[in-house]
Amino acid sequence: MSVRDELLAEAAQHILIKDGPYGTAIQRAKLAAEEYAGDTGLTDDQKGNNDLVNLTQPQVIRAICDEYIAAGATVLATNTFNANRISQADYGAEDLVREMNIAAAKVIREACEAATAKDGRKRFVCGAMGPTNKTLSLSPNVEDPGYREVTFDEIVEVYREQAAALIEGGVDTILIETVFDTLNCKAAIMVVKQLEQELAQDIPLMISLTLTDLSGRNLSGHTVEAFWYTVRHAKPVTIGLNCSFGAEQLRPHVQLLSAMADTLLMVYPNAGLPNELGEYDELPETTASLVRQWAENGRANILGGCCGSTPAHIAAIARAVEGLEPRKVPGIEPQMRLAGLEPFTIAA
Repeated sequence: MSVRDELLAEAAQHILIKDGPYGTAIQRAKLAAEEYAGDTGLTDDQKGNNDLVNLTQPQVIRAICDEYIAAGATVLATNTFNANRISQADYGAEDLVREMNIAAAKVIREACEAATAKDGRKRFVCGAMGPTNKTLSLSPNVEDPGYREVTFDEIVEVYREQAAALIEGGVDTILIETVFDTLNCKAAIMVVKQLEQELAQDIPLMISLTLTDLSGRNLSGHTVEAFWYTVRHAKPVTIGLNCSFGAEQLRPHVQLLSAMADTLLMVYPNAGLPNELGEYDELPETTASLVRQWAENGRANILGGCCGSTPAHIAAIARAVEGLEPRKVPGIEPQMRLAGLEPFTIAA
């Protein structure tokens, strides 16, 4: 079977578990600035450049991945949220983008294959692509609404470099995550579709939206429903939500998306809301009990954690949903569904 078919088959049998974030786990390793930089020869301070760790300290990434696998995760994302030319410009590491993506994919692939060799469980490696720190939909200059720091074509090239390297490194899918700007997401989708044609292979897409306020819109203004109508043409193998808020605040938006999306639903919320120090206090059992409610109501196919989540959170989620029936992908009546910032359906 193709990777797409394998993922669909696994998700039809049980709720799959996605891993958690790498950033906080890397911080717990307390790497010094020189350990981040390794022997790359970079002169800028690299402390905090978590994506570079794929190259300079791969054993740290492997250890984190092994922890998530031990917690029960079978959907594992690469540590490449900021491994793109735009984000790496902050560290002067743009020329290492290709290498860090290939290294990230290989270390997760090796961890997954080693685990599968032991227990026979299928695992999926997702090449994670974050939103970059630029937006195509909004101007950063309030006095010039038409100004953009980057063009659509520039974003396309940035994503092309990253996606091609992740595929070369051996990922199973491309995960476009934490989508705060729908136009940035469409640039990433375009890249994957182009690579599919060039490589003559199916590249399953996973798309995950992030909301910026409780009304249920992303930064570029799209509602959850409008966003789905905007990206549905790409035929993603999963659609969903991540980051944004905790599971409690995401509940109504998960319910809405679950009813309308004719594909797998993947949700990985933050571990609650941050406290006044920006830290996450929600206990693993609390997060697990909240997402279990989604599972009990048939709302999710893949569950995991985002900011503040640890391997303990992932393990608690895995235990909480074990044995529960996965969401049944709904059949959707054919209609013309369009979207601006709001959805619009043309009645038959």
